[in-house]
Amino acid sequence: MVAVATAALLGLGGGVAASAASVPSVPSGTQVATPSPGEVWKRTELFFGTGKPDGTEVTDAEFAAFSDAEITPAFPDGFTRLDGSGQWRGGSGAVVREHTHVIVLLYPFADQAAEREIEDLRTDYRKQFQQESVLRSDSVERVSF
Repeated sequence: MVAVATAALLGLGGGVAASAASVPSVPSGTQVATPSPGEVWKRTELFFGTGKPDGTEVTDAEFAAFSDAEITPAFPDGFTRLDGSGQWRGGSGAVVREHTHVIVLLYPFADQAAEREIEDLRTDYRKQFQQESVLRSDSVERVSF
């Protein structure tokens, strides 16, 4: 399989350098794609698992109360909540399957208050609902309202 891929890249395709050299230039008068509108912002996704160590779950009502008391005041301009199911391997090595609330936040890169608020949310949820962790995932997005 590797030999076939290598032959396709080097033998049949003429190699990467030859392929790049053979890319035609854009003809005069042709419109080049413009970048998406908007500004570059940070996107953070927080994954709030609902399984508790005693075998019960954080209820929808409990999560709604947490959201009203903690997330909304921290991000009054808005956020998105997605619900899902997932699994992860906890510190004990056991695979944990649980219902999950995903909060998507978009905010300007320079917003240092958002960074503090996010870490406070993670800490407060872990303490309030005896969670081992709250997953945080950050990326960069172009945002336009």
